[in-house]
Amino acid sequence: MINRLLPALGLALILAAPAAAAPFCTGDRPGVQSSLGLTIGGPYTAEEQNSFDMMLLRQQGVDVTRVERWNGCIRAFVRKPGGGEEMRFFEPGSLRPVY
Repeated sequence: MINRLLPALGLALILAAPAAAAPFCTGDRPGVQSSLGLTIGGPYTAEEQNSFDMMLLRQQGVDVTRVERWNGCIRAFVRKPGGGEEMRFFEPGSLRPVY
């Protein structure tokens, strides 16, 4: 009986590992947030948000080629010194790297 359960348990662990390894960001700012219900202008489009995030990362010295919001994080494609690109994740607001 145990010999039949071990392969199934191993398969379940293999399938669950990628989901657990995915970065997850909780939001723009830690702590308590409040709103007065006042807005000026409309919400950013995805393109505007991506351009703004790219500008902020470049100001921090990150050589970004493109960015997008993914799983609550900023997913950035960054040029590597020897050529090519790598994907990095950053916390919105603080721009801290997410590992």
